[in-house]
Amino acid sequence: MPEVTLDALIPDATAPDVFERLRDFASYPKYTDAVREVNVTDTGGDTLDSDWSVNFRNGVLCWSERDSIDEAALTIEFTQTEGDFDQFDGAWTVHGHEDGATTIRFQARFDLGMPSLSAIIDPIACEALVEAISLILRGLLGEHITLTAPEAEPVGVTSAADAP
Repeated sequence: MPEVTLDALIPDATAPDVFERLRDFASYPKYTDAVREVNVTDTGGDTLDSDWSVNFRNGVLCWSERDSIDEAALTIEFTQTEGDFDQFDGAWTVHGHEDGATTIRFQARFDLGMPSLSAIIDPIACEALVEAISLILRGLLGEHITLTAPEAEPVGVTSAADAP
């Protein structure tokens, strides 16, 4: 099953402030065109149900998920309950640093339910998911953040080897 991890470094931001913005799913469409609509239902306690409609390549993906929010640990775990994926789950984790910066880690795994095409479709879906999450994070937190996929170049940054 494909997995995607994306890290974001937000300078001069406190972890609680970043977490509050991150957990406000209903506001995402205000900050980025990548998200068409999010409807959130508070189910009580630290659990939300949310319905998502997100631009994905040349189409739209829709799903519903259950979100478990742990404010003390600054984590949000999500699991799709129905929708376009066969399976989609993951987590957001926020960490504050002594230098005043904050990091976010987005991790997800998914199954599009097309095993005969997975060798072709999964890499494209991983790239599209990283692109969508990058747009969401830049919209929520600003263009000054640094995005990286672990063991990769920063997203949107060209390495010296790529220079003409």
